[in-house]
Amino acid sequence: MLRVVNISKNFGNQTNALKSVSLNVNSGEFFSLLGPSGCGKTTLLRIIAGFETASTGELYWNDQRVDVIRPQSRPFNMVFQRYALFPHLTVFENVAFGLRVKRVDTRSMKDRVENALNLVGLWSQRDRLPETLSGGQAQRIALARAIVNEPKILLLDEPLSALDQKMREYMQTELRELQQRLGITFIFVTHDQEEALALSDRIGVMNDGNLEQVATPEELYERPNTHFVAHFVGSMGSIRGSAVDHQSLQLPNGQVIRGNLGRVEPGLTAEAFIRPEKVRLSKIVVGATKLSGDGLRFDRGEGVNKVRGKVLNMAFKGLHYELHLGIGPDQRLRALVPPEKMKFGISIGESVTAQFSPTDTFIFNCPSGMA
Repeated sequence: MLRVVNISKNFGNQTNALKSVSLNVNSGEFFSLLGPSGCGKTTLLRIIAGFETASTGELYWNDQRVDVIRPQSRPFNMVFQRYALFPHLTVFENVAFGLRVKRVDTRSMKDRVENALNLVGLWSQRDRLPETLSGGQAQRIALARAIVNEPKILLLDEPLSALDQKMREYMQTELRELQQRLGITFIFVTHDQEEALALSDRIGVMNDGNLEQVATPEELYERPNTHFVAHFVGSMGSIRGSAVDHQSLQLPNGQVIRGNLGRVEPGLTAEAFIRPEKVRLSKIVVGATKLSGDGLRFDRGEGVNKVRGKVLNMAFKGLHYELHLGIGPDQRLRALVPPEKMKFGISIGESVTAQFSPTDTFIFNCPSGMA
């Protein structure tokens, strides 16, 4: 297990690049650090690798303190965003480079390089130069160069960011399968939430030097713990109002929306977040209520959140239509509706009722700069 204990980092005049971050990463886990640029995720990874020194805090691998050990002596290897392959060396020589530095004997070196290249499916390319490789091949060579050293933890700093979308999706699958075959710990830095959700056993969401939440992808998506996580992870619609108690807010029109967390400070500006797939729409036709979504008659339930809105825009996205609803002045909510549920003919400009359960509603006070 890797234990990060109260790690902080200051860079000259820039204080609190990391703010007393503590974290446990389990052996054999695919763990992702997710967050926007400048949140501290790469700084934390570089501290783990030994390329940066923490201002305060400690780092342990199992029971051994490793932040006092030189980078080359730590049982970790790092794959960088820029693969940094040596252009004058063949694929084989690039992968073997670290072993030569360590003066591994020739026979063992050949066996280990062959095994590493076979793991990434590129042994047949061993005599090629980096300039002749595709982006995906270069990325796999960088991986092979790291795993040939048999690290206990592989540190990956946005290694897929230079690839086009199709190759990136392919390499996500390859990377996850490689980690499962190796059975070692991967710590993966990314700003791409879909990538983190697809790859990870657990995710740590970072913001402004803080670790906001650590959870499985499912927990993170279904139960965000902070305003930032709700805003950043996955697609959310939101509406603002004033908190009236610890788990509800009042819209400017006087309507009250209830949520499933009791963490709101009354009297302050608050924001309710709802996943668009959890929103059900209805419209009134002569004497009856026609429903889209899955046809649930939420309007007969107790305590269900309902807001009136106007359809401002809709777009066909293949598996669903995405509708944007205007909820009062300067407020928007989103809903996803399967094509077969659009038979009631909701159109742009129509007034609809959006219904969603308090269980699926997450209300947080807005950060001071957003209030």
